[in-house]
Amino acid sequence: MVPEGTTERLILRPLEIADAEQIQEIFPHWEIVQYMLDRIPWPYPADGALRFLTEVAIPQGESGVAWQWTIRQRVEPERIIGAITLAQGFEANRGFWLGLPWQGQGFMTEAADWANDYWFETLGHPLLRVAKAIANKASRRISEKQGMHIVGFEERDFVAGRLPSEIWELTAVEWLARRAEVCPSSMARV
Repeated sequence: MVPEGTTERLILRPLEIADAEQIQEIFPHWEIVQYMLDRIPWPYPADGALRFLTEVAIPQGESGVAWQWTIRQRVEPERIIGAITLAQGFEANRGFWLGLPWQGQGFMTEAADWANDYWFETLGHPLLRVAKAIANKASRRISEKQGMHIVGFEERDFVAGRLPSEIWELTAVEWLARRAEVCPSSMARV
């Protein structure tokens, strides 16, 4: 069972079928999908969110290989503003997206911090690995803020085409030391 999470401004609620309509409304924008892996169909079909939830997200959650949450503001808990995923056994362990009206306000950094805490403290993983297009500057800034470091380069197929990408890593030891140094009161949030 995937638990709900909270941060200072956000609620992270496990994905469910009822989320399909809101996700379908805010997700299919080029600015959101261009740097996602090419498994995302583009143009995004009218039933894309529902199919993703029923064929990918819910089955992965039930099998225990991935944990996926919607991101919502505490001030408006019924409105989805994005989503974040943690996955084990894949090349990348974390992925996320945020609706256009909410970008640039620190929401994704806050959600990613919570997800890192969950990955390391609750699930007990020793290493978090993420991959991203080098051109995805916003996502790179989050990794930099979290103290991640680049460990490799490769080309990957994204919705926007084949692009140079980076592999970023962070160990549990690095993350927990950084969290204790930067924000000692946050360590009990998960």
